[in-house]
Amino acid sequence: MKYSDLIVEWLAELGYTHCFFLPGGNIMHLLESCSRKFECVLFVHEGAACMAAEYFNALHPDRKAFALVTAGPGVTNAVTAIAGAYLESRELLILAGQVKVADLARGEVRQRGIQEINGVELVRSITESATCLKDVVNSITFASLTRSGVGGRKGPVFLEIPLDIQARTVNVSVLGKANAMEPPIFQPVEPSTIEKIAQKLKSAKRPVILVGAGIRWEIAQLLLDKLADLGIPLMVTWNATDRVPANHPLYFGRPNIWGQRYSNILMQQADMLLALGSRLGLQQTGFNWREFIPKGEVIQVDCDPAELAKGHPRVSQPICGDANFVLERLAGHDLGTHDDWVAFCREVRRLLPVVEDVNETQKDFISPYVFMQTLSCLCGSDDIVIPCSSGGAFTVFMQVFAQKLGQRIISNKALASMGYGLSGAIGAAISGRERRTILIEGDGGVLQNVQELGTVAANKLNLKLFIFDNNGYASIRMTQRNYFGGRYIGCDGQTGLGIPIWKSIFDAYRIPMVDIGPEFQDAREFQDQFNARGPAAFLVSIDPEQTYYPKITSRITDTGDMVSNPLHIMSPDLDPQLAEKVLRNLRDHS
Repeated sequence: MKYSDLIVEWLAELGYTHCFFLPGGNIMHLLESCSRKFECVLFVHEGAACMAAEYFNALHPDRKAFALVTAGPGVTNAVTAIAGAYLESRELLILAGQVKVADLARGEVRQRGIQEINGVELVRSITESATCLKDVVNSITFASLTRSGVGGRKGPVFLEIPLDIQARTVNVSVLGKANAMEPPIFQPVEPSTIEKIAQKLKSAKRPVILVGAGIRWEIAQLLLDKLADLGIPLMVTWNATDRVPANHPLYFGRPNIWGQRYSNILMQQADMLLALGSRLGLQQTGFNWREFIPKGEVIQVDCDPAELAKGHPRVSQPICGDANFVLERLAGHDLGTHDDWVAFCREVRRLLPVVEDVNETQKDFISPYVFMQTLSCLCGSDDIVIPCSSGGAFTVFMQVFAQKLGQRIISNKALASMGYGLSGAIGAAISGRERRTILIEGDGGVLQNVQELGTVAANKLNLKLFIFDNNGYASIRMTQRNYFGGRYIGCDGQTGLGIPIWKSIFDAYRIPMVDIGPEFQDAREFQDQFNARGPAAFLVSIDPEQTYYPKITSRITDTGDMVSNPLHIMSPDLDPQLAEKVLRNLRDHS
């Protein structure tokens, strides 16, 4: 049997069903073998194929996609996507081609084989494992090389296979058949530890449970009713947005440096924060992490001991293990009553709506905040919603969008790479099959991977793309306005950014496009395209000078250092009387 055919058999046994690829000479045997076994989806750029595979895997526990890229530029084009999956702890298998073993440079010269580059060394720091197969391996070794999340935390795996190894004839009876992928191995959390957590939550006056992406979507949905019975406010990280619906009786938002003001204020007043499945990175705690939970203690449950030991924020009890196990066990405990605290949380949420009047929108444009609020009402419970990964469209989404029970929401905010949205949405749409996928992306982000509109059109995906049309990079423009007096450089059409006539672009791919503005939800053309099957684009007219508040501000000191406010002090400042009401437990920290 040809080795590439055997590899494909092994991958199928390991649960892979889809191959996202871009063809190339150094993967010709692998591609031909994959075409016989998997649903193969052709992309225009390798980076997009990898991003799509990442999102596909994040949605489906029982089906998996891998990316197949050729040697040289195929690998270099994939690097951004590999880094994104690494930082977000997501499963991603990349099979890469390589020149024949005899043609490898082996560090003696820069290049020997045509298109050769040392892919393993290139991606070693952003993968769980990176290996070049310079000889055939058996099924057990292959399975171990492709496993993601062996120690609990998932991440990309890179496997480089030289052309002659792909083509080699092998003895199947010697190399064996693959076994199904084993579940990840977590360090056990003792029942006594969970009991101590339960007692601390019970005795706390102002407890909060922060649900991170380490909590699986399926587990969260099963426990929603039990979580309501716990009587403790629930908050979610950005990557766990879809774990708890916005109408859950104990849901109190998404705290973050660009988070919801009321949620930041409430979390900061907790006297006991239980962080489950969140690494508590700087976006979550604020750059001023020393002021994170200033009058309380933090218990953090995470599968990665390095995250628990990194030194920020202050964690009174780091627990290494499976956060899902801990949440399931806590759901059966009596955690006491915290009615006064929950009532206070509801009052703060009422006093601090997520759409604030402070933002300015010029006439004839639509407020991105009002737009997002309207869109969240229009989206159905079965929709897959993909916010982009950076910029104004992303932060507005995270501050305003009200998620519904059953929705899936995926983004990649750690790398915050422009262009992730469209590519990821393609993977989500392929994974979701009949479900509608909705993407919200800035015009600058779409430009980064605009070629993948061809992939959308060729596969007739049920994808609705909303583009924030604000003449370029809104967040960069705002930074240059705030810190450098409006000295704009490389942020819009007037400073060198080539922005197309969008209708011409979508016409070229035969994708219908609708311009939308205020009251768009009532327009017949919008309704028809939004509710019809198949791809459609909607150009959202956003004021190029739109303001984006609230936010955590920083100042530059005389020495050039940046000093940031803690999470509960967002700009602009609250009215003093209102601040007194909503920050009553932090009077000496406000």
